[in-house]
Amino acid sequence: MSLRKPCARLLTVTGLGTLAVSAAFLAWNGAAHAQQDYPNKPIRYISPYPPGGSTSYIARLIGQQLTESWGQQVVVDNRGGANTVIGTHVAIKSAPDGYTLVSIGGTLAGNHWLTKTPYDVLKDLAPIASLVSYENVLVVPPMLKANTVAELVAMAKAKPDELTYGTSSMGGPTHLLSELFNFTAGIKTRHIPYKGGGPAVVELMGGHIQIFFSNPVNVASQIRSGRLRPLAVTGKTRAVAFPEVPTFIEAGLPAMQLTNWMGVGGPAGMPKVIVERLTNEVKKISMQPDIKDRLNPQGFEPFYNGPEQTAGLIKADIVRYGKIIKDANIRAEGSPAR
Repeated sequence: MSLRKPCARLLTVTGLGTLAVSAAFLAWNGAAHAQQDYPNKPIRYISPYPPGGSTSYIARLIGQQLTESWGQQVVVDNRGGANTVIGTHVAIKSAPDGYTLVSIGGTLAGNHWLTKTPYDVLKDLAPIASLVSYENVLVVPPMLKANTVAELVAMAKAKPDELTYGTSSMGGPTHLLSELFNFTAGIKTRHIPYKGGGPAVVELMGGHIQIFFSNPVNVASQIRSGRLRPLAVTGKTRAVAFPEVPTFIEAGLPAMQLTNWMGVGGPAGMPKVIVERLTNEVKKISMQPDIKDRLNPQGFEPFYNGPEQTAGLIKADIVRYGKIIKDANIRAEGSPAR
């Protein structure tokens, strides 16, 4: 009897081990199948701004194309607030299964310097792809008696700290360009922050602020209808959307340059097969013949980059945004020491 008990126990332990291995294999096989079957349910695409701005426009464009390609609905979820931190954090803390995506761009770099975020963008975000690049246009309300950059600068010098500029996010392109304008033109204007480009444009048209650096898509219709006056665009050449508007180089301020981009990311730890499928779809979108025709009138250019290149864009932005923030002495309450 004593000889049988160890054997029985050995058989029992061996059986349990086999079951554990089998369960692990089944779990791994199930996860692998789920990845290959991706997507098999709706996808949430978070835009960390209020509705109506340029980020929402690109998010809807990508979402529509993915929905048509995959037959699964991609729902754009506007989660504005806290300088994009709220929406970005919601996405980053989600399960890394490819069913929560987030719009990404230059504001990530500004937040790195100016905002205490509950995440580390270089560790907790999975860059998937970039889709577009764009320049910014300086616009003023028609009631402001400035028809050129030179006239606006003269007005600002005559009334230091009286003219106000709006921003769609602290440390984002609209903010940095406004402070770069102050720095390079030798003027002083006051900052009025908004929660997105849409609200800032409404206030600008009402004359509540006088200066706004905007993504063209936010102001294209207002410019064409005469409700806003464009003075200059960043970039080395005139914008396709506004060929009559001079560049800052032509206006005598060549340092006013900050090319921006938009793309898509997700939480770190996403399976490689899902990241690859997503970035390949974004690449297909950028190569569609009609996409350029849809983007150019809105001030965008197709600008595809894969995951590694997009990660490189974020790192490069952190460096160049940091220089502008330092040169212009931009500060924000609670800014981290870096």
